Amino acid sequence: MPRPSEEPCEPTGHNESGGLRVEVLDRGPVRIVTAAGELDHDTADGLRAALVRPSVPGVERIVVDLADLRFCDSTGLNVLLRARLDAEAAGFRLEVAGPSPVVARLFAITGANGVLRIHPDLGTALGAPEPGPADPPDRS
Repeated sequence: MPRPSEEPCEPTGHNESGGLRVEVLDRGPVRIVTAAGELDHDTADGLRAALVRPSVPGVERIVVDLADLRFCDSTGLNVLLRARLDAEAAGFRLEVAGPSPVVARLFAITGANGVLRIHPDLGTALGAPEPGPADPPDRS
């Protein structure tokens, strides 16, 4: 399976794969990736492609808006965790916003909430200050 950093991605747009809808919007230094529907083995490629390193100059972080994600399995979780590692290696951040209770529970059970910076909603994520080197992930 290709890593997120190895696949091309359009800087803005909309991609629907099976039961997952993915939209990408660049707003200044932030790329917003919205995932809605069901994220699983059969639909993960759409999100994986959207989470590659932005080719747009000036993008410093990716915020993945999961407010309309109804389901996420281990494949989807692995896509998010791999994208976070790839983002850090490339010098920018990946953050998550608005996970539903079902998705938040998956993050808690697996311990992903300890490594992902998670915001309660997209507005909070966009207004959040940049974390310092010793700041833990935001689990608000």
